Amino acid sequence: MNRETTTLISLKETMTRVDHKLQALEAQFKELDFTKDNLAQKFEHHSKTLANQVAQDELWTAVLSLKFTPMELNILYSYVIEVLICLHTRVLEELPDLVRGLPTFTSILRRKVKNKRIRVVWESVLAECGLQEGDITALCTFFVAHGNKAEHYIAKVRQMYIRDVNFLITNMVKNQALQDGLLKAVQVIEKGKAVRGPEEQKSSLKELMPTVKS
Repeated sequence: MNRETTTLISLKETMTRVDHKLQALEAQFKELDFTKDNLAQKFEHHSKTLANQVAQDELWTAVLSLKFTPMELNILYSYVIEVLICLHTRVLEELPDLVRGLPTFTSILRRKVKNKRIRVVWESVLAECGLQEGDITALCTFFVAHGNKAEHYIAKVRQMYIRDVNFLITNMVKNQALQDGLLKAVQVIEKGKAVRGPEEQKSSLKELMPTVKS
């Protein structure tokens, strides 16, 4: 075997080793890219979770710090409870075969997570009323915080006490999510989305949630 042949063989072996090293480096870079993307996704998820938790804490603080008089609180509670009743009723109208399975508003919130049919109807009803999930979170937080002590006032009684409830909300509620939720609740009711007679309304109050005070 002459020198040229030996050199060519040696060169091929060297190129093969280099090629293997390049392939190994490429594999390492791909693994690093995958790890980077995975960490980025986890960080993004953690950031969103943290942001949601902060928003929830701020919402609860805002709800518990409201400086309304008992009468004003009852009026706001009345709008909130009527909107929740309206949503519950509208979902049941769209899903008559699930009436027994959705006896309360909370049952809708719980079951829509895993039941696509309920979720689709729920989202449609929200859109129809001009509401978003964030509004429902705010209204439910208000309900949980004040539902055990507040009283429901019918529309005529509300109008006797406060002429401009929107001004009351914008002037007193500084948390944007809570303010938006309450203003939209008033809008839904004033637009007639939840028109019903006193007796029907009283019955719905009892059925809405196990903890509702009618």
